[in-house]
Amino acid sequence: MRSDQIDAFLQMMQAERGASGNTLLAYGRDMNLLDEYFDARQKDLLNVSEKDLADFITFLANSGDSARTQARRLSCIHEFYRFAYSEDWIKVNPANFLQGPKLPKALPKYLAEQEVLQLIQIAQETNKRLYVLLEVLYASGMRVSELVGLPVGAFNREEKHIQIVGKGGRERIVPLNNHAMAALEQWMILRENDLPGNRKTKWLFPSFKSHLGHLTRGAFFKELKKLAVQVGIDPDKVSPHVFRHSFASHLVAHNADLRSVQQMLGHAQIATTQIYTHVLPDRLKKIVEKSHPLSYNGRKEKNENNG
Repeated sequence: MRSDQIDAFLQMMQAERGASGNTLLAYGRDMNLLDEYFDARQKDLLNVSEKDLADFITFLANSGDSARTQARRLSCIHEFYRFAYSEDWIKVNPANFLQGPKLPKALPKYLAEQEVLQLIQIAQETNKRLYVLLEVLYASGMRVSELVGLPVGAFNREEKHIQIVGKGGRERIVPLNNHAMAALEQWMILRENDLPGNRKTKWLFPSFKSHLGHLTRGAFFKELKKLAVQVGIDPDKVSPHVFRHSFASHLVAHNADLRSVQQMLGHAQIATTQIYTHVLPDRLKKIVEKSHPLSYNGRKEKNENNG
């Protein structure tokens, strides 16, 4: 068993890579599984071959792991053996050329613009806090954990932006539209009036029922599902992350450049943001239908103008 090396690896992932708590838990389980697999075969975790690791991947597939779970475990293996090599625990990295199952390219799920507007409108009439959350979420595209954990100081009235601390402690500034600004201005008044007694809190969306001191992701998720039912939208289609996808997809559909979208979403790589180009084919089709001189719509519009 290599518990010391595994602990050192997880500490590195937290300190140097800024891995989230959920990622660390998952990687810890993955490493323990890998260690137990080789221990049962009387092999040392730091003395295995590429074939040994490939056999482990096959073992995962035969055990019923989904392709996505296998891919995550493979990512963990790559990270661990790169770390082991850098620490001089091994002389050759056995995972250098290790490959796993190819994941199908899943397009992000997003709502139509009209569906988003319906949800926001009904929330404005029935649930003020939820209304503000949705306005800010749709204006910024931030992750739900970033949203519920916003401190009051993140909201800059003068500059009309919000400061977000994302994965790995990376900070970014996202401008807010007038709707989100107005909603937040109203919320600051409601928030102060709703605080019990002279109780103070740094959170923008406080909740004294939560040990965190602020609204939890789960509570927000449940409120949004109830709202979807109320509006008449399938609740399985709606989640805070779908709002994030909707924000990015709608921006790209309205000609926003990918680099700007990347910065607002807090993506480390532009390749991650490129999934939102899925909206382009329909948009380009409409442009061709409207503007191309040989298209029916284009000719009709031209003839009408000439007439």
